[in-house]
This record gives sequence, C-alpha cells and structure tokens, in this order.
Amino acid sequence: MPAAPLEIVSHRAVWTLVFCFLVLAATKALKSTLVTLRRPMMAIKLFLTSILVSINWLVYIWATNNGHVVEASLGYYINPLIIIGFGVILLKEKMRPLQWAAVAIASIGVLILTIDYGRLPWIAFTLALSWGSYGLIKKQLGLGALEGLAIETFISGFFYLGYLIYIGNQGTGQFGHSWGLTLLLVSAGAITAIPLLLFNGSTTRLPFTTIGLLQYITPTLQFSIGVWVQHEVMPTARWIGFLIIWVALTTLALDLVKSSRAVNNSVA
Repeated sequence: MPAAPLEIVSHRAVWTLVFCFLVLAATKALKSTLVTLRRPMMAIKLFLTSILVSINWLVYIWATNNGHVVEASLGYYINPLIIIGFGVILLKEKMRPLQWAAVAIASIGVLILTIDYGRLPWIAFTLALSWGSYGLIKKQLGLGALEGLAIETFISGFFYLGYLIYIGNQGTGQFGHSWGLTLLLVSAGAITAIPLLLFNGSTTRLPFTTIGLLQYITPTLQFSIGVWVQHEVMPTARWIGFLIIWVALTTLALDLVKSSRAVNNSVA
C-alpha cells in the first residue's frame, strides 16, 4: 500500500471513531459514554490504552509493509505468554495441567525462534508487550467494549485527525487519490473496530489465561501469509521453532475439548 504506516494508523483511528460513534448514537448510548471521561482514573487508564494500541498498530503496520510478517507473527505467539503471565501473577488466576504444558512447550518454541533471529526481535516483543498490557488494563477497567474503544479513539483522534489534515494540505496524503485506496482507508474503521470489540468484550467475560491461550490463532494466520503469500525466508531452525509452537496449540486444543466436555457434563 502506498500510504505510510502513520497515515494508515491515523485513518484506522479516525474511521474507527466514526464507526463507534455511529453505533453509539444508534443505540442511544453516546451521552452516557462521554460521561465516562469525567472520571479521572478511568480517563487516565483509557489514555494509556490509546497509547498502547497506537504503538501496536504502528509497529505491526510498519512490519507488514517492510517484509517482517513472520517476525510480527512471532510477536503474537509471545503475546499469549505475556497475557498468561499477567493472569497468573497479577490476577491470581489458576491454570490446568494441560494449559501449563502448552505454555511450557510454546515457550521453548519462542526461545528457539529468538535464538534463530540472532538478535533481539524488537518487533515481536513490542507487539507482545503492547497488546498484552492493553488487554490487562481493559480487563481491569470493566468498561463496555464499544464504549471503551470509542473513548480510546476519541482521545487519540485529535492527534491523528490533525496529522491527516496536515498531510492533506501538504499534498502528501493518499486519501482521495484513487477510489480503491480511499475505500480501503475508510473501511479500516469497521475492519479494525469489529475484532477489537470482540477482543475487548472477551476480556470482561473470560479468564485472562484462556484469552491468552486462544491468541495463538491470529499469529498462525499471519505466519501462513508471511511464508506462503509473501515468501519470506524460513531457515530450518525457524521451522523447528514454529513446529514446537504448533505442538503447544495441539495440547491447548485437547485441553479446551476436555474442559468443554467437563462443563457440559456438569450442566447436564
């Protein structure tokens, strides 16, 4: 995409805000949402989440536009370990034996991948820490998914809208140059908001450890795109690391099936 990462993130934030405000207006929840900003601690935490999600977006878009899709996927493989760590250490959540086994196996895979890169994979760790911290704060807020996302993008929207106006006046912005690109930039609002709303909603409904373990689905898709669509180089050690992580995924799947059956039997 010819648009720069900051321009893409700016459009994501602005159009996500528009999308959220339209939904809130339609559900007559706009006024009650804005009242939340009058609570100082809530406003401060939402300011932090807006910074964290902005960092995550910028790094991820830069990585995908510069041939680092596989390393970005590594970040989202590390992210569940960060989330699980927060859940166990900070939130005092309990994990089942198979979940511990899945985490241990995944940790070995991540370690092998880190060694294979021969350097600190800063893209991966930045993505993991920013998204894990974002999820932790969102869970502690206990705010509605739509309301929280609307306020986050409202807080950061002033900067992003100002930047878009600036590059528009300079003639360097890509918005409006072609119908296809303009449509992609505008649609970024709904495409960004819907997954974030689902994630934010899950943080208040599921144990943080469960959220962390389910996070392995996204990086597997990203990995597949990086290898088979963008044809990034994959040394043998890197394949071994990802294969070990997929063993962890299989262990997780077995645990989820087992625990689901136990719950169903209990209900029956």
